[in-house]
Formats: sequence, structure tokens, C-alpha cells
Amino acid sequence: MTIEVKVPQLPESVADATLVAWHKKAGEGVQRDENLVDLETDKVVLEVPAPSSGTLTEIKIADGATVTSGQVLALLEPGEPAALAAPQAPTPVAAAAAQTPSGPAGARGKAAHKLSPAVRRMLEEHDLDYEAIAGSGKDGRITKADVLAYLDQGREASAGIEFDEAAPPAVVSEGARTEERVPMTRLRARVAERMVEAQHTAAMLTTFNEVDLTEVIALRSRYKESFIQQHGVKLGFMSFFVKACVAALRRFPVVNASVEGNDIIYHDYFDIGIAVSSDRGLLVPVLRNADAMSFAEVETAINDFGTRARSGGITMDDLTGGTFTITNGGVFGSMMSTPILNPPQSAILGMHTIQQRPMVVDDAVVPRPMMYLALTYDHRIIDGREAVQFLVTAKEQLEDPARLMLQV
Repeated sequence: MTIEVKVPQLPESVADATLVAWHKKAGEGVQRDENLVDLETDKVVLEVPAPSSGTLTEIKIADGATVTSGQVLALLEPGEPAALAAPQAPTPVAAAAAQTPSGPAGARGKAAHKLSPAVRRMLEEHDLDYEAIAGSGKDGRITKADVLAYLDQGREASAGIEFDEAAPPAVVSEGARTEERVPMTRLRARVAERMVEAQHTAAMLTTFNEVDLTEVIALRSRYKESFIQQHGVKLGFMSFFVKACVAALRRFPVVNASVEGNDIIYHDYFDIGIAVSSDRGLLVPVLRNADAMSFAEVETAINDFGTRARSGGITMDDLTGGTFTITNGGVFGSMMSTPILNPPQSAILGMHTIQQRPMVVDDAVVPRPMMYLALTYDHRIIDGREAVQFLVTAKEQLEDPARLMLQV
């Protein structure tokens, strides 16, 4: 009995999705739960697994098409999978790359079905076989850097090829200029839409302060080894900032609120969004009930967000909700910026790079590790006094981390 492969039920906030790429062709055999196709929504990439082992008999929707919940994507004939086509002999460059250790064969097989959309696009654009590329990611997964390195290796190999004198290679003029038009991904388009929406609907204003991280750095240095041994994760800065923000949000609940029409919605919980950069763009997964999380739980969750964002494993549930957001431009070297609100939230904290600067302490000029903080807020419901005092409270917590433990 033929089985219809359908678009899974999309979340309520998502009307449709774009079919990014098929991983199987009509007539090829598939295994149960093997990823057949990727669907890109406004927020995440969804994988559509094979409902049964068998043969993919017909593909009804082509790459790039827009699909909706329940739409039939393909037809699958259950049973023994059709024999897969024999692999072609690798090129010399591919053979050289295949000799590079890339983890167990089983891990490589799994990695083939978990390529990020960016990596898949690069493989398709350059007509590359993923089996020929050594993966440096988790479980042998291929990263964008691996593909670029493989392409560079191919260019180096081709540099030594001798050309027939009767047919010299084409010469490109040094003054030639090219340009490429690439459509926005759904995620990039959605981010752009939300940013413009925030600019048009909220009365955004940014206030700044600076924080001396001497005590936080000393505390991390003192306990970093024992923290890793006990919890299996590094003690970073983000857990301190999450806890400091929760303390400040408790004191100024309007900063944790949102606007809905003419109403202000106050939240008695603290779901903190953490901005994470990925190949697809900026994602903001949410730490649920951050006030109840330990430092180790915060660090473990953020580390997991980063790993899954790079591999395309962030789910819609991870991105849903949030009452306040923290973004760290400092990891890219940003000295100061004005972050944009993440609607419908009413405030976002921007962290920046830590820099040794001369500061006056007890009438003496001494070097201190300083960071600029920026709080962008919706002036429709948050007054300047509350925004400034929020930052001052966070600053006090960070400059005297014992406050975070004692909640004072």
C-alpha cells in the first residue's frame, strides 16, 4: 500500500514552509526514520523522516516550493528498499580527502543526514559528494569550514595540472567585476520583518552603563577547575549576567513585561532569551524559568543552544516565548551597540567586549576589566528612571557577585 509523505503539522504561528532540499530521488530506497527532505520555516529547519522503509516512488513537490501543513510531498512504496546506485570512482582530490580520518563510519553515516542548510547549499552549488569531505564536527559532521577547506585543497591540486598548449586556459581580466543576487532565506526575511516591526511599533530608547568585572573574573578563575570537574561544563560569563538580570527584573517587573494592544502584560516568570549566531542567522532560544536554574544549568543549556544552533537542531519550542533577551556582541569584538527589541518583549540587554581600562579606585588610577552594557527598552511602558535603575541593579550584582548568592 502506497504511503503518502506529508508536511508535518506546523506550529500555530507558522503558516507555511519552504522546501529546501530533497535528500533522496524518485526510485531510491529509504530506511525508516531517514531524513527525506528539509523544510525551512520562519524560525527553524524541520526534517521530514521516512514513515517506513521502502522505495520513494514519486516526488510531488520540487525544491524551493512553498508548502503547508498536511500537503503531500511524495509517495513511498513500503517494503525492501531499492538497491542504491553504486558510488562513482572518486577523483584524485576526493580520494586524498577520503583518506583523512573523520570519525567512525557509523558516525559519518549519521552525519550525512544532519548537514546544516548552509553546508547542503555549498555541496549542491559546487556539485560535491559529502562522502569525500572529512568532517571535523561532532560525530564526524561536516561544517561549512570543512567544505571551504576541501575546495581550497581542490584548487591547490588543480594548480599543478598541465594544460594543452593548443588549448590554453581562459584568462579572466584582472579588472572584471561580478555580482551575485541571492534571495533571503526565510529566517533572514523573518528577522528583517521583525526588526522593522520593532522600529515601527515600539518607542525604542537605549541607556548605557559600564560594569567592572574584576570580582566575576576572580571568582571564575578561583573555581573554574572544580566547576568543570563537578558539572562537566565551563563557568562562563553568561550565567552571571542571566542571574544579575533576573535579580534586576524582580526589582523592576515592568522591564519583564510586554505590550498587547493597550494592555501591559506582567509576567511572574523569567524566561530569558539568549541570542545565538548560526549559519542561518540569529536565533534566540529561551531559558525557561531562569530564576530557578543553577549556574551550571544555565551554562549547560546555553552550551547546548550553541551546539544545536550550529547543527540546525534548534526546535520551534526552543524559540517560542521569552520575556527578556540578552545578546552578546562582545564575542565578535563589539565595543558598544544599541540592540533592537525582540517583539513583543519590552527590553533587551546588550553585552560587549571586556577591555582593560584605567579607572579611579580609592583615589588611585588602576587597570580594570570593564564592559559597556546597553539596555534598549520600550519607552511606551518603561520610564527612563526604571531603565537606568535596572542597569544599576545589574551592575551592582555583577560587581559584587556575593549578592547573586544571597539575593540582596
